[in-house]
Amino acid sequence: MTAAEIPVVPVSELEHRTHLRRAVIASTVGTTIAWYDFLLYGQMAAIIFAKLYFPSSEPLTATLQAFATFAVGFVARPIGAAIFGHYGDRIGRKAALIATLLLTGLSTFLVGCVPTYEQIGVWGAVLLVVLRFVQGIGAGGEWGGSVLMSMEWAHTNRNHGIIAAWPQLGGPAGFFLATLAILAFSQMSGEEFLSWGWRVPFWLSIVMFAIGLWIRLGILETPIFERVIAEERVARAPVVEVFKRQPREIALTALVRMGEMAPVFIYLAFIFPYGTQVVHLSRDFILIALLIGSFISFFTIPLSGYLSDRLGRKRVYVFGAAATGLFAFPYFAMLNSAVPGLVIMATILALFFHDLMWGPLAALTAEVFTPRLRYSGASIGFQLAAVAAGGPAPMIATALLAATGSGYVIALYIFGCAIVSIVSTALLPDVKDRDFARDHL
Repeated sequence: MTAAEIPVVPVSELEHRTHLRRAVIASTVGTTIAWYDFLLYGQMAAIIFAKLYFPSSEPLTATLQAFATFAVGFVARPIGAAIFGHYGDRIGRKAALIATLLLTGLSTFLVGCVPTYEQIGVWGAVLLVVLRFVQGIGAGGEWGGSVLMSMEWAHTNRNHGIIAAWPQLGGPAGFFLATLAILAFSQMSGEEFLSWGWRVPFWLSIVMFAIGLWIRLGILETPIFERVIAEERVARAPVVEVFKRQPREIALTALVRMGEMAPVFIYLAFIFPYGTQVVHLSRDFILIALLIGSFISFFTIPLSGYLSDRLGRKRVYVFGAAATGLFAFPYFAMLNSAVPGLVIMATILALFFHDLMWGPLAALTAEVFTPRLRYSGASIGFQLAAVAAGGPAPMIATALLAATGSGYVIALYIFGCAIVSIVSTALLPDVKDRDFARDHL
């Protein structure tokens, strides 16, 4: 059957709601697994990888080296975005998402099997870098497909914000599960955490992978992509074409994320060396504070997606960026107090202001790309920010701390990233009245 002969079969309203619900669930479960895998590594890099794989270095230097292996995953993410964006725009969202799940799940499981420096020397760190790179490729293709799998089942763009916000819940959900797993096995293994306890959360990813694969195999392709196929509008080289047709949107999508991505990896990863070495908080207390903050995100992310449908994506996102930039200074002041209640409140507020950006982000950025190039454009723009903001952020924060000894210089870095986001968001094209199903850019 040729592409022109593939029918776009209309479905009843009840069937449509059923398929939309399944797509949202499958996307959210998938992003939860992907973020669990990706963020688990970040926390372990902050907590123990410096000790296990760089034991001969000074503490801050070892932390920088551990965060460097963490950053490798971010370098790989745009590559994954280009690879899976190509296939997602060529053969469909569903097939690409199954492949991304396979890569992230298996590579994360294998991280838990890597021998330490004591066992095989520097090759342990080399294996970590290789597996982190593979994990980053999978994660790079995951986000765009998950968001589109949900958003492209919507009838109109009037509720894109709330629909696309559900896959965004995978971020805090994955982080919550990763933090819970670390805390649980830290308590269970006690002094043996450095020998075997840290490995178990990585091994658990294989169970989550099996569940996610079963769910994703049961969903349908999106109606918008089916229409692209039926109308023979599939791009021959979607990655090349989107760079030719929408380079401005790709660049702005990456810059929009600066004030969202850099701060959150300071809040989630850099907090461990800062909290334990500077403020002298316990590792388990920091984990509990992050658990509380990530749990509240289950409510704030859908709320911010809903608000973006009512008040406008740009307005909600800019408010979140401004609040994040301004709160960076009180954040470090509250941390420095070492008062448990203030530390928890700082974590909650930091993640709340971040969520005001994270909730609307998916619809804000995906809507600016035409459907036939959307997987490639949205994924590449989203993941390019990983190279400029996500990966370097903990390393930059650690270097600033080593150079100045002050958290307020790191707050200034967060403030600068927020300014970039505000300006870039204002420059994004206004797509409120675009017909997303029939866009022939």
